[in-house]
Amino acid sequence: MFRSKQKIFCIGRNKTGTTSLKRALSDLGFRIGNQFRAERLVQNYARGDWAPIIKFCRTADAFQDAPFSWPYTWLILHEHFPDARFILTYRDPEDWFRSLIRFHAKKFGTDGNPPTREQLQKAEYRYTGLMWEFNRAVFKTPEDDLYNKEELLRGYEAHNYSVRHFFQDKPNFIEIDLSVSSDYRRLCEFLGKEPKYDDFPHLNASK
Repeated sequence: MFRSKQKIFCIGRNKTGTTSLKRALSDLGFRIGNQFRAERLVQNYARGDWAPIIKFCRTADAFQDAPFSWPYTWLILHEHFPDARFILTYRDPEDWFRSLIRFHAKKFGTDGNPPTREQLQKAEYRYTGLMWEFNRAVFKTPEDDLYNKEELLRGYEAHNYSVRHFFQDKPNFIEIDLSVSSDYRRLCEFLGKEPKYDDFPHLNASK
């Protein structure tokens, strides 16, 4: 059974339904970590300075998106919170890539094209240049080809593989696909909660 002092970490990559999962967890009564504060931990993540991230985990019950969705954060979290619940959200790789490109093109690019290095460096999100820091810390694609499909898909699949392999025999792990309505009840059972509705709330569906 899920205990009240345990943490919940949503470790699926961005654009796999993390916003909808956040809403579902909130509706189940869990306190969600402040995303504004979490995203500003990008420099700590890039340096491997985990202490501020672990400290932030004391502020709420459940955490999703940056930096919890990024490569290998989950490994550090498991070291510090071995009894936490870990949730991997999965989405078809091609769908994930298309969603990522649409979102970044709409928010930071021009004429339907994904942003350039210069656009990301000047992007006003939380603070100027944060999106560039995100890109370098997480994607590591060539600077002249920031949205290289092959590299992005390789990173996405590697993340999922690493998580699955590590947690394959651990009872405090679940993988869900938010496009599968029955996975909502699986999630509720995993967390020891009564379902609030029949399916996940689907937010950011156009992205």
